[in-house]
Amino acid sequence: MQSTPKLTIGILTLNEEKRIASCIASAQFADQIVVVDSGSQDKTCEIASALGAEVFHYPDWQGFGVQRNRILQHAKGDYIFFLDADEEMPAGMQEEIEAVIKSGKDEIWEVQWNQVAFGRPLSLMKSTGGIQRMFKRQSIREFSGVVHEKAELNGPQRPVKRFRTRLLHFSRESVYGSLNKLSQYVQLGAAKRAQAGKIGGVLRGMASGFAIFLRLYIFRRGFLCGAEGFLFCFFIALECFFRYVALKYDANEFSKLAKRR
Repeated sequence: MQSTPKLTIGILTLNEEKRIASCIASAQFADQIVVVDSGSQDKTCEIASALGAEVFHYPDWQGFGVQRNRILQHAKGDYIFFLDADEEMPAGMQEEIEAVIKSGKDEIWEVQWNQVAFGRPLSLMKSTGGIQRMFKRQSIREFSGVVHEKAELNGPQRPVKRFRTRLLHFSRESVYGSLNKLSQYVQLGAAKRAQAGKIGGVLRGMASGFAIFLRLYIFRRGFLCGAEGFLFCFFIALECFFRYVALKYDANEFSKLAKRR
């Protein structure tokens, strides 16, 4: 009798003690939960271990791609779903994932987000995301890229499907936390653009920031979500602006980061 395919859910962490319990609780239906920690100084690892996750420590940060490859090293399931520590899986998504596993198909599955910012779900915004998160484990050769990493597959391209249920994404819980994230993503984004040979500067940053703010606040209906919607869109626009500013004025530093694989 053929055994039922198994599911691994992989989570990257760094000082996520406020969110990791809710994240793991939403993933408890998985056969294996793997946490790859990047050097947390809080209680993230203790909480994750107490909730049954397998925790592995890799404090030598080399980018998101490398950390996801480390999840792959420890994953034992036939399927793998990559979940971020600031995300939660609604019940509807569990049902969809279990249906995919039961089907046994070798496909790629994307998620979209329902953003939760400053204590308010931005449900009136058009969903963002389109991020590839679920694969057959043996289909992935490796992940490449410092940030916005890409799955490099074995063999031909697979069909890409999308889950109907939107993943809850608690990306902006406070102004202070958003400022910390701003610094991190400016650094990583500038490194990626340096690697691609792009040119930075204030005007280029202003154009990028304005374009993303217009797209999110107007065309994706952030204006319907009050002050929280404005802050969410504004912080993302700031990230886009400072990526190009840092690319020019911190060129040496980010060129070094871009060379890390």
